[in-house]
Amino acid sequence: MRRLDVEVLIIGAGLSGVGAACRLSQLSPERSYAVLESRAASGGTWDLFRYPGIRSDSDVSTFAYPFRPWAGSDVLASGENIRRYIRETADEFGVTDHIHHDQRVISAAWSSGSARWSVKAETVDGLVEHSASFLYICTGYFSYDTGHVVDFPGRAAFDGPIIHPQFWPEAFSPQGKRIVVIGSGATAVTLVPALADRGAEHVTMLQRSPTYVLSRAGRDAVGDAVRRVLPDRAARRVVRAKNLVANVGFYELAQRFPGAVRTGLARLNTRLVGSDAVREHFTPSYGPWDQRLCVVPDGDLFRAIRSGRASVVTDTIDTFTRTGIRLSGGTEVEADAVVTATGLRIEVAGGISFTVDGQTFAPHERFLYKGAMFGGVPNLAVCLGYTNNSWTLRADLTSRFVCAVLEQLRTSGSATATPRLESDLEEGAPPFGLSSGYVERSRHLFPKQGVTKPWTVRQNYFHDLRLMSPKRVDDGTLEFAPLAVRPSVLAGADGGAS
Repeated sequence: MRRLDVEVLIIGAGLSGVGAACRLSQLSPERSYAVLESRAASGGTWDLFRYPGIRSDSDVSTFAYPFRPWAGSDVLASGENIRRYIRETADEFGVTDHIHHDQRVISAAWSSGSARWSVKAETVDGLVEHSASFLYICTGYFSYDTGHVVDFPGRAAFDGPIIHPQFWPEAFSPQGKRIVVIGSGATAVTLVPALADRGAEHVTMLQRSPTYVLSRAGRDAVGDAVRRVLPDRAARRVVRAKNLVANVGFYELAQRFPGAVRTGLARLNTRLVGSDAVREHFTPSYGPWDQRLCVVPDGDLFRAIRSGRASVVTDTIDTFTRTGIRLSGGTEVEADAVVTATGLRIEVAGGISFTVDGQTFAPHERFLYKGAMFGGVPNLAVCLGYTNNSWTLRADLTSRFVCAVLEQLRTSGSATATPRLESDLEEGAPPFGLSSGYVERSRHLFPKQGVTKPWTVRQNYFHDLRLMSPKRVDDGTLEFAPLAVRPSVLAGADGGAS
């Protein structure tokens, strides 16, 4: 296996990694780079997840790369189409030839003497060690190896298959089966109507507590009207801007006026599924957008419920039985198969082990600078998208920021770029501002966040557009230094100043 010696090493060939490589080829074409991917194919999440009905849960006009707009007027996109889009983009921008598959990065060690990262990856031929002056982690935020698995009582007694959506068996057919889907998040609300449409006898969504669900038109009528009167390129920009404003505006509205948004969602859903179902199954105890809101195209979940092909049960599990699941209320839900849509297992920075000049550090021990770099760590960036909007929006901002940092390194003749911390930096709330189960379970893994910029992330695209502007790279906090100068803030485990 060939050793790579490049200027920029990107880890991950999913939506973020391919986007990062495209931006690098556009904005820093003189830089040598490579992309390491642990799997045999590119596409990341969209290659891994193959469960029925998988789709984006944010509109494709903002989910797509801004430099390669999505064709068509569908609001949400299927997993298959997203996977194809990522790979076609990689081909179009010459990224495919830079991707090295079946290389799982396990460690990255920085040397101030050489101002380079030494990166070890597991391959079929054994360990291989690569070298790069800048490392960009684009692995997403969850483990590809394991999902969140709940040890339900009695599950070994169940006669049928128990499936986690992250590892959907290709041979499984829902035809004629009674299926229980445990969960109420984006995966569950996608699976229920999809399984019903694929011939399941009945699908039951079993949730411990309700989730906010918003029905959204499958086609963008306003976008269609705009496309009829404007040239294609101008129309795509207008539609993207419209959706950006709408998405950010709705989130901010939910944060400021949760009662009004809750009432509005209840009224919309009552028209689709009835007041009793809304009151019992679709009225959470928390405020809108305290957890991620689930979007269903053309009300497909509600349509499946109205047709009788699907139903919702809100209760906790007492135990699995041979023929189904007995609930705490005493009712037994019969099932031929159970799908545990119980969530993801968070993994920050791909689970890579990091050292700086022989000192080990973990992401949760460091402060995040502009949501993109670790305080006190040179020449390392991490791509984290939005939790309340299209992931790609922030991922692309981060990639453009990284390219601006690389350009500043070149023009200033510097070897290192290191976020400089002050010793009295106050720690604020975690960077993912949600109370969802997968977030709550993993708060101890998240990097630290300050209370003032540039050490805080507001989860707001328009705020970040200014914060991460290429014109604001040399902001006095990001320290650029020549090779002879050792970065001054390679500090202890708390990421503070030395």
